[in-house]
Amino acid sequence: MRLFQNSGLYPSYLPRLNQLAAKASTFAARRDASLQDRFGAAHILEPVLDGAPEAFFTNGDDKVLQRQWAREQGMKGTPTLEAILLAQIEHHGTEVFYNLDPVRYPSAFVAKLPGCVTKTLCWRAAPSGNADLTAYGAVLGNFPSILESWRGKGCRAELFFPAVDPVMEQYGRGERPIDVAFIGGYSRHHGARGKTLEQVAALAADRKLVFCLDASRLTRLAESAVGRLLPLRKHRRPDVIARIARQPLFGRDLYQLFGSAKIVLNGAIDMSGNDRGNMRCFEAMGCGALLVSDAGNYPDGMDPGQTIVTYEAGNDCIAQIENCLQNWDEMKVKAERGRRVVGDLYSKERQWALFENLLEHI
Repeated sequence: MRLFQNSGLYPSYLPRLNQLAAKASTFAARRDASLQDRFGAAHILEPVLDGAPEAFFTNGDDKVLQRQWAREQGMKGTPTLEAILLAQIEHHGTEVFYNLDPVRYPSAFVAKLPGCVTKTLCWRAAPSGNADLTAYGAVLGNFPSILESWRGKGCRAELFFPAVDPVMEQYGRGERPIDVAFIGGYSRHHGARGKTLEQVAALAADRKLVFCLDASRLTRLAESAVGRLLPLRKHRRPDVIARIARQPLFGRDLYQLFGSAKIVLNGAIDMSGNDRGNMRCFEAMGCGALLVSDAGNYPDGMDPGQTIVTYEAGNDCIAQIENCLQNWDEMKVKAERGRRVVGDLYSKERQWALFENLLEHI
């Protein structure tokens, strides 16, 4: 099977990638820098991570990366990112196209794929406005309610899951000096999460907290000198959060933080309804931290009271965190159990086997 997997980068990750790939003069070197840093590894399929010769991977929104490939292949002029991606697929002789960035490359792009492509799948675990993904053979995701919304738009939608990165085994085998860590977005789409973070941030006087927040552009503008002159108060982070907020972390830096934390705090985005199990859950548990997350419907293996701790609305999150820290020896056992369970249920081998099974029925 000639597999082509396309992904995308967070704008806030680009500075780190540019630093890691500062001496990368080829497409392969820059691509490998992001793969070796494990950015988004929970979604990257096993053949790609293993370097299988029949598998091709790229970040189709990385202008530097894609134009390196275009120059190496002798493409004339300044081709668009879409034109480069199509040329890569044709050059590779792709049979299966798996796209992690389908809003950028929707049905209109699928219609342009070369004839060698026989199967098309995409991952989309969020509502996406008017994006048309009906041309894909299937939309994959792990939130049943969102999958149902895609079916309502005429898409075939199938249950699929992130996986635990095997590299996570290298992290979290020593002391955990950080009491509570959080890594995630902060924007108008994170209302419930923002309230929880504000409550937990108040523990900073007595506990070691690390909050690494990827603030939205509007939040960054609101907190700038110019933004403070504009009517943007509601988009600014509360002072109790802003005082302890750090820059976002990705890849191996994220693994290092989670491997140093007793508790990783998680909160669903407002758009996911009662479904739970975002990528952060897999990363936290895979690095051996105790996942403390909001109550809801979790996938198998993420069992409140057995492998994770959940909190209800209001002040319950604070109570759960304090109880976990005060009874850490007991909770450490729970975290270790969670690491073993998700490592088995959501291994890269099982993720790939599920992907192959889906291909047989699409």
